[in-house]
Amino acid sequence: MKDFFKYMLATMLAMVIMGVFAMVMSLVLLLSVAAAGEQKPVVKDGSVLRLSLAGVVNERAVDNPFAELLGNEMLQEQGLDQMLNAIKAARDNDKIKGMYIEAGALSADFAVMQELRAAIADFGKQKPVVAYGDTYTSGAYYVASAAQKVYINPSGMILWHGIASQPVFYKELLEKVGVKMQVFRVGTYKSAVEPFTNTEMSPANRAQVESYINDIWGGICREVSASRNIPVDSLDALADRYILLAEADDYVKCGLVDSLTYADGLRGKLREMAGTEKVNLVEAAEMAKLYEPVKADDKVAVYYAYGSIVDAATTGLGAGEAEIVGDKVVKDLDELMNNDEVKAVVLRINSGGGSAYASEQMWRAVQLLKQKKPVVVSMSGLAASGGYYMSCGADYIFADAMTLTGSIGIFGLVPDASGLLTEKLGLHFDVVKTNEAADFGATGRPFNAAESAAMQAHVERGYALFLKRVAEGRNMSVAAVDSIAQGRVWTGAQAVNLKLVDKLGGLDAAVAEAARRAKIKDYEVAAYPAAPSWMDGLMQQVQDDYLENRLQSFLGEYYQPLMFVGMLDGRPSLQARIPYDPNFK
Repeated sequence: MKDFFKYMLATMLAMVIMGVFAMVMSLVLLLSVAAAGEQKPVVKDGSVLRLSLAGVVNERAVDNPFAELLGNEMLQEQGLDQMLNAIKAARDNDKIKGMYIEAGALSADFAVMQELRAAIADFGKQKPVVAYGDTYTSGAYYVASAAQKVYINPSGMILWHGIASQPVFYKELLEKVGVKMQVFRVGTYKSAVEPFTNTEMSPANRAQVESYINDIWGGICREVSASRNIPVDSLDALADRYILLAEADDYVKCGLVDSLTYADGLRGKLREMAGTEKVNLVEAAEMAKLYEPVKADDKVAVYYAYGSIVDAATTGLGAGEAEIVGDKVVKDLDELMNNDEVKAVVLRINSGGGSAYASEQMWRAVQLLKQKKPVVVSMSGLAASGGYYMSCGADYIFADAMTLTGSIGIFGLVPDASGLLTEKLGLHFDVVKTNEAADFGATGRPFNAAESAAMQAHVERGYALFLKRVAEGRNMSVAAVDSIAQGRVWTGAQAVNLKLVDKLGGLDAAVAEAARRAKIKDYEVAAYPAAPSWMDGLMQQVQDDYLENRLQSFLGEYYQPLMFVGMLDGRPSLQARIPYDPNFK
């Protein structure tokens, strides 16, 4: 018996020692990875910047050097800020001899792609740029076409087919589980509710979608035409001819690419570019570490606001998505207002909207801020509905031609789950109340006539306030705003003509305008808010990936509608939001 306890205690001690050793080694590994991520790269002479057009491009890069060891999908996420900084740093570095664009399945807003393409074209004025891919999506080809030479694998494919918007409609699915949506809205074009109430686009929604996707596609064709010397009508015709399924030789004949080559042939071209036998490819994430912005006492703050607009940060499922948290933005803008080093503020907005209440609070914060210093808005891929609400009161507004903006409208969406709860699950509800409205919004029954009328009036007041805010900010009459509002989505190019936007241009143009209004010449561009630590980002991402991926795998096509319905109770009654999911193809 003594031997048994002796061996058992020895085994337990060994397990404890191994556990402590594993924890120490993990900590050492984490610290080593973090330290490696902070080190600046050493660029050798004859290097080439490698820019990957694959995966998701967000507004800002997530600092997570441990992701590679985990094989996490975050590896496929890049920040536009990081990519643009890498291009600037490479352009000014004598050891970088050119840029190699590696095309793939790129997922980004059209305006984000437009800014990235403009940066590549600017780089190409000083140094050579080549692009290569096995498969180019339309977006990747649009960006890559700014290169002086475009190559493709002999077995490759270019998905040049135009733009399609293919939203999914969940009405009948919800009816099968006993849920019906009660809709209250203002705006002929306010189509965010349609996936839950219709089985197809309304005529008004179809008209606005046709308008903005045709405007965006026309812009893409014009830019590609200028770079590749192909007439616009020919590019349009190629999209109609299913050129994506053509022989690779046809891409050369029609001018989409310069020649066909395998990967080994590409390496030869890169050696010629670098002027060395061995090419040192520098990744954008590494090159960005060498970007050195101007340092000065005066600052122009660039405040990044992207994601859905919410009153409070989402916790649990869905927490992995980017959000604009109203009360946090108000607090941050107040701090910038009282920061004497900050002479002007640029709001970099990429949002399709969300809470109307949070949008109003942020509008107020912008009004207070601009009383002390200039406020300029830089619209990215989206600045629509709530995103436009928080923009409209700024001193000046920039947008890219392919930005989606406007969508000035309000809606309320309340689920009636009585069919599910009573008819399918057999639950019944009763009530005793002191006043008629005491059980407003009660579970288990739809709104009555009085409740519906009150809710619709609430929505109409929200719309009237939205119109007033835009009219004041844009120096227009309420009637003039209403005529171009009604929830309609416009491109940035269209919005300039409608006076919803002042000028077309990217973030750099907005910063320059902010500095001009602040009357400063020597200034530092400082990004706000501070990015989360890489450890915080890593732990949050691991948790969200695990929980949400498991749920998506289990629910399949039911995931999106059920998650949306399930989260409605936590959302404010008024929403200023663009169409729920444009679903561009």
